[in-house]
Amino acid sequence: MIKIAVVTGASGGIGRETAAILRDKGCKVYDLSRSDNPQEGVDHIRCDVTDEASVKAAVSRVIDENGRVDILVSCAGMGISGAVEFTDPADSYRQMDVNLFGTDRIVRAVLPYMRRQRSGRLVMTSSVAGVTPIPFQTWYSASKAAIISYAMALQNEVRPYGIRVAVVMPGDIKTGFTSARKKSVEGNEEYSGRIERSVSKMEKDEQNGLSAAYAGKILANAALKKSPKPVRSTGFVYSLLCTLVKLLPTRFAQWVLYQLYAK
Repeated sequence: MIKIAVVTGASGGIGRETAAILRDKGCKVYDLSRSDNPQEGVDHIRCDVTDEASVKAAVSRVIDENGRVDILVSCAGMGISGAVEFTDPADSYRQMDVNLFGTDRIVRAVLPYMRRQRSGRLVMTSSVAGVTPIPFQTWYSASKAAIISYAMALQNEVRPYGIRVAVVMPGDIKTGFTSARKKSVEGNEEYSGRIERSVSKMEKDEQNGLSAAYAGKILANAALKKSPKPVRSTGFVYSLLCTLVKLLPTRFAQWVLYQLYAK
């Protein structure tokens, strides 16, 4: 049976690569995104994950055309940066609405069908920043940490229905996400130039990071495995970093992050 896959945020970056790999693996793939950027062999549905009605309409179309949905990969996301003290609350709310509540909206839309099928795969995109919170990207880190907790709690809610939940935490990935980040340097003088230095370093790391195709392969594999790892990162270095953060004393781990991104 051909698997029906839904990928949000598949108009570019990691989401687009994930959709292409699932297509090449024999899935019928739907790209749910706001941007019209067609990809051969992938059905595009314009959808805004911050709009409940838009999400429900998109999933209803998938169900009408196929009668089921087997895979959801949530890749839609955005990023902001700046000092917490100077962040406009509207921007922080938007950050959480897209990354966390956007994930929740699409999950709630597909869950009733997966539960009735007694099968399904939910794969959510977090970030290494979810376990190594990055200064001056506080709200982004918070949104990605929340996704990990959300996914792990959800796994035990839906386990009896044959639904498996997995989280992938990309590290530095070279995509258009870097240029799309909404940056604020307000307060940079008060913070002795540290806001600008921190974000510049992060963006340099991203542009020298792994490819979107590499991350997409990990997400697609998680979606297709019978029993995927509940949480995994992209690559040995990031896996090691996440492990060290758990094992090292919090005071020391925080000192290291300060040296890297806040000094």
